[in-house]
Amino acid sequence: MRKWLATQTMNFTGQLGAGIRYFDLRISTKPRDPDNELYFAHGLFSAKVNEGLEEINAFLTDHHKEVVFLDFNHFYGMQKYHHEKLVQMLKDIYGNKMCPAIFAQEVSLKYLWEKDYQVLVFYHSPVALEVPFLWPGQMMPAPWANTTDPEKLIQFLQASITERRKKGSFFISQVVLTPKASTVVKGVASGLRETITERALPAMMQWVRTQKPGESGINIVTADFVELGDFISTVIKLNYVFEEGEANT
Repeated sequence: MRKWLATQTMNFTGQLGAGIRYFDLRISTKPRDPDNELYFAHGLFSAKVNEGLEEINAFLTDHHKEVVFLDFNHFYGMQKYHHEKLVQMLKDIYGNKMCPAIFAQEVSLKYLWEKDYQVLVFYHSPVALEVPFLWPGQMMPAPWANTTDPEKLIQFLQASITERRKKGSFFISQVVLTPKASTVVKGVASGLRETITERALPAMMQWVRTQKPGESGINIVTADFVELGDFISTVIKLNYVFEEGEANT
């Protein structure tokens, strides 16, 4: 089942070096763990949270103008104590690098550079309302298509972008296909990457290439196995499309 639960192969340092700046983070405790340790989880327990956050911080310390979005959107087996531990961990590791929650429209690279902010932390829990540097989860909506059909996914993504105009927030387009139980059974030996992601990649990449960034367009794009094809470079190029559009207005 590991091949169906893993959605990335690169660690944080590898993804950052390749150009990734948004991270979908799901946090879990382990049953009967006397240390109350926190782990990254996506069906399987992964690295310890403090190790991953330190890895990201090392990159930011070496690259002062880089900014990352940390989106803590699922919590498993976490009590109040665990949230307090995670919040303190963020304070200890990132400190003044974290940008306090403000209106999304006010955030620009120029603003972040002037303030020496490098980290925006989104937290999908009421805890976010109690901590100034935690951005409420609703400011990072990520509609989920929940389909194995590339055509239905693309229709959903396009409709979601149209809806984005009403939200006034950051916005994620999940270019991700979700396997059904029957799909997993048929491809149990091959896994998510080979059975679904690689086969659908051409159609999904074609959709990404046709997008335009901006308030009524695409914002943040996520995908499984980001190293496949030219996903990262294609998304990065959309920023230059935005700059050219501004220059012509």
